[in-house]
Amino acid sequence: MKVFVTGTAGQLGCDLMKELEKRGYEAVGADIAEMDITDSDAVDSIITAEAPDAVIHCAAWTAVDAAEEPENYDKVMAVNAGGTENIARVCGRLGCKLIYISTDYVFDGSGDTPWKPDDRRDPLNVYGLSKYKGELAVEKFTDKYFIIRIAWVFGKNGSNFVKTMLRLGKERDTITVVDDQIGTPTYTWDLSRLLVDMAETEKYGRYHATNEGEYISWYDFTLEIMRQAEKYDPEYGRTSIIPVSSGEYKTKAKRPSNSRMDRSRLKDRGFEPLPHWKDALGRYLKEIVF
Repeated sequence: MKVFVTGTAGQLGCDLMKELEKRGYEAVGADIAEMDITDSDAVDSIITAEAPDAVIHCAAWTAVDAAEEPENYDKVMAVNAGGTENIARVCGRLGCKLIYISTDYVFDGSGDTPWKPDDRRDPLNVYGLSKYKGELAVEKFTDKYFIIRIAWVFGKNGSNFVKTMLRLGKERDTITVVDDQIGTPTYTWDLSRLLVDMAETEKYGRYHATNEGEYISWYDFTLEIMRQAEKYDPEYGRTSIIPVSSGEYKTKAKRPSNSRMDRSRLKDRGFEPLPHWKDALGRYLKEIVF
C-alpha cells in the first residue's frame, strides 16, 4: 500500500510517517514547502503523479484564536475548506481512499451528552466552521472517505497543551486552568496506529477517535500531567493548579464546553480503540522530557 500524507511537519503527520514506515508501507509526505494545498493545480498534479492507494490529510490551519481575526478569515477557509476540497476532488477522480482529520469543533459544544459521529454539525467559531466545510467537501467529492474527529491533541512534534503546562510548571508557582470544558485528549502516536489500521480497510464513514477513558476537564488533565511529571521531577509537585471558569479565562474564539465524543463506532466496526489517556500521557512524558 502506498499512502500520501499531508502536513508531515505537524504532530500527527510526523508520527504517521513513522508508523507507515514501521509497517513496511510506502509513505510519501508533503508539507507546505512541497505542496500548497490551496493550489488546486499543484495538488492535482502532485497526488496524481504519486498515484497513492490512500491519502491521509492532516494539513490544516489550527490556530483557533488567530482564525477569529477578520484578516485571517479567507486564509483559514482557503486552507481548511478549499485545500480539503482540492484533495477530495483528486482522490475522487483517482478512486483512492481519503482519511480526513477533523475536530470536535464541528459541533456547537452544548449539553453534556457525548457527540455521536452522525450528530448535527453546528460550529461555534471560525476554525470549526472551516473544518465543517472541509467535511462537506470530502463527502461531496469522494465516496471512499473516513472522517476522523479528534480533540485535545498532543504529540512529540510542535506545541501542545501538555508541553505548555510542563513549561508553566517550571516557570510559575500557580497555574489557572478552565474546569468547565469537558472532553478527552488524543495522543498522535496512538492515533497514527488507528489511521493506518483504517487505511487497510474499506470501512468508510465518520468516526470519533480520542483516547479512551473518562471524560475530564482541562483542569483535571493538568492535575494528571503534574502528578505524572512529579514522578520524574519533584519540582512539578510545588505548582498549585487553580480551577477557573471559561468566563474568567477569555479567549478570542469561543470554546465548546462539551467536547465529549462517543467513540463506540470504532469497536462496532472492528477497530482497536486508542489506549486510556492516562496511559498515553505516561508514555508521552517518558518520550519527550524524562
